[in-house]
Amino acid sequence: MAGLRQTLAALALAWTAWLPHPAWSDAPPSAPAMLLAEVYTADIDVSQYWVSEKFDGVRAQWDGHVLRFRGGGRVPAPAWFTEHFPAVPLDGELWIARDRFDALLGIVRRSEPVDAEWRQVRYLVFELPGAAGDFSARIRQMRTIAELAGVPWLQVVEQTRVADRIALLQRLDAVVRAGGEGLMLHRADAPYLTGRSDALLKLKPWQDAEAVVVGHVPGKGKYRGMTGALQMEMPDGTRFRIGSGLSDALRRQPPPIGTRITYRYQQLTKRGVPRFPRYLRVREDF
Repeated sequence: MAGLRQTLAALALAWTAWLPHPAWSDAPPSAPAMLLAEVYTADIDVSQYWVSEKFDGVRAQWDGHVLRFRGGGRVPAPAWFTEHFPAVPLDGELWIARDRFDALLGIVRRSEPVDAEWRQVRYLVFELPGAAGDFSARIRQMRTIAELAGVPWLQVVEQTRVADRIALLQRLDAVVRAGGEGLMLHRADAPYLTGRSDALLKLKPWQDAEAVVVGHVPGKGKYRGMTGALQMEMPDGTRFRIGSGLSDALRRQPPPIGTRITYRYQQLTKRGVPRFPRYLRVREDF
């Protein structure tokens, strides 16, 4: 235990310059710099990567004092949730369980946290912002930090290695069959990076993207009097429609024009239009 305390003390000292001063915690939030994933392609040598499950949660970064959303806003968690978090930066995902994203969103968006609800939430750590060493070394550091913290809901994402593409796809199939979303691949020799990089890759049986609602297409048949589809516009100006994935409640009260949503699709056509797009959710920036 003494060795673990010494390790954590050394880590905290190394990050002292990075951490914001406590007096700054109420300053207007700014979005923390984060590593963003590229999409996995078949020519990647997967033996050079660590592999983990892709959790469909809410991204959050702990700066040593405050837990913040991806957009920079403070996570309205109960004080006890982060009381014993370590004084070093962590990057991770707030998560409940597979296929529970909507329930999680309802919990973390509530300005007055409900203890009973937060007892379900875990903070799954997958990166150490600003830490030295390659990702393999940071995995060892994350495990040490979580062990010393002794907080049951502060957990390190399991990272494993696979030998080749066949083993990777077998792992993907097992995760998806169990209700998971996909996999993340993090290059073992990568230093800590921010921005979009192929040091981090995502692999799913489908793709997802964001687009803006620019119109509502009237419904027909059983959807008469409701919205039949959303007219969408991609960042490059390409327009397409989304009709799948819309509940009756959404068809009665569709997302307003100008709303940014996340949708799922299989691939792009030759004209760059999403094939088989399906509505997922409104994009939450917090």
